[in-house]
Amino acid sequence: MSNGDDDADAPAEDSAEEPAEEREESAAESETETETESDAEEAEADTEDVEAEAADGDADAEEAEAPESADPDDESESDDDGGDTDEDESEEGEDADAEGGDEEDEGDESEGEGEGEESDADGEAPAATPESLNERLDAVEEDLEAAETEADLDRVEADLDATAKRVETLPEAGEDDEEDPKGDLESRVEDLRSDLEDQRGPYVEDVAERVSESADRVRDTRWTDQGEEEVVAAVETFLDDASDTLSEDLGDAKATESSADALEEAAETIEATGLDPDDDAETIAALVEDVDALEADLDDAQEWDDLTVVEQLDYQGFYDRLDPKNRKDYPPELTVVRMAEADRDPEPILLALETFDSEFMQENCIDALHRLGAPEAYDAMMQRAGRRDQDAIRVLGKIGNADALDTLLPYIEGDANPPLQRVVLTTVGEIGDERATQTVADRLVAEEPEIRSRAARSLGMIGDTRAIDPLSDLLSDDDSDTVRASAAWALNQIGTERALEAAREHEDDRSYLVQNEAQRAAAALDDGADSEREATA
Repeated sequence: MSNGDDDADAPAEDSAEEPAEEREESAAESETETETESDAEEAEADTEDVEAEAADGDADAEEAEAPESADPDDESESDDDGGDTDEDESEEGEDADAEGGDEEDEGDESEGEGEGEESDADGEAPAATPESLNERLDAVEEDLEAAETEADLDRVEADLDATAKRVETLPEAGEDDEEDPKGDLESRVEDLRSDLEDQRGPYVEDVAERVSESADRVRDTRWTDQGEEEVVAAVETFLDDASDTLSEDLGDAKATESSADALEEAAETIEATGLDPDDDAETIAALVEDVDALEADLDDAQEWDDLTVVEQLDYQGFYDRLDPKNRKDYPPELTVVRMAEADRDPEPILLALETFDSEFMQENCIDALHRLGAPEAYDAMMQRAGRRDQDAIRVLGKIGNADALDTLLPYIEGDANPPLQRVVLTTVGEIGDERATQTVADRLVAEEPEIRSRAARSLGMIGDTRAIDPLSDLLSDDDSDTVRASAAWALNQIGTERALEAAREHEDDRSYLVQNEAQRAAAALDDGADSEREATA
């Protein structure tokens, strides 16, 4: 019996030892799994910290390698492979710890990745989506509303810049696409940028710039007498108010020009204060109110353009010639022009020409100036001559200023615009400056007979003896009797003996007009001979 009991107890002991070994192995595996899971949780916690930092917008949106987490497939394979030893499982736990540490280092480098953008299995940040970027812009908008200082706005701007870079990575919408997510996001980014800029400041530099602009306005605007007084008062008020705001004397102004200078100096003084937009916000705000008041006062000051045409003319004394009787003549402005011409006073005429655009008044003013030939009208006519105004060019001929040739002579080069050339040739002849001789002589071979005729007469009025030979050739060879008659007339105008002899040779010409000019030349030569004989006697 004892032997039988011993035999029976042996298997029992073996059976008891086997479960113990299995329990130890199971415990080791459980402990290893627990360590691995703990390491993975730490890695995941590190990843969440990184993502939280990215949500604060402390880094740009450049794609960086996302933290790698423990691969659950490896753990699964480890569970399925029952033959792995405790040593292998321990090494896996150590690798997990090392990997968790690497994840923490990589997390520091990947700050600024988009909020809610998780890494894929290869550690690369996934492509941005319109949904995730809209969420980021929502966060930017909230931060912008909450921003109170320039530093807050700088952080918002950095986050907005980072998000804008991610928007650029989105694909462009196709021609057939009804929606354009990228375009919508870009528009939203620009709107936020605009809101951001609106929320910045005000800065002291902006205040100084507005004061400087007011100085330019005071200097460049044409004010009435009343307006000038109002400007001086407005500037004085501003200087007093701004001096009180800064506790510093900004000077004064007693006239319009000195008012502009005083504002320029005040602008420099204000900018030199270097007021901080956060620390000195109240002072800057008070200066803004002072500038607002200055600009409003300048808006109210009377400018020349605020007056009606009649008020402007009356202000300049245009109607002073009128009395109760002739004031009733309609239009009274034409009466003033005629009275000014009678008094040989071109100024009222020029004022009316500048003021009235009607064809009726323009024609009457130009005609009056043409009859007067007043040098005072030269500048006004030259402006119009630069636009090829033929009526103004005619007036320049009456004025006779040779400086006009620089503008006029190019108009008669070539064969373009014959009507303009006819007017210019006559005007150049009336001016009578020999600098024009060669340019005019070149038109003696023009295709149009009328141009050749006008050129010949122009040379006659200039009187340059260098024109005798080309005029003689024209008189002998041209096919047009009108042109030949003009050449003979020009030779008579030059009036030297050689010129008269060239004309007299055609006393028997087929054209009556040429004969007439030739006879005039002969008579002039005879008179000259008689005068010479009398002088000799």
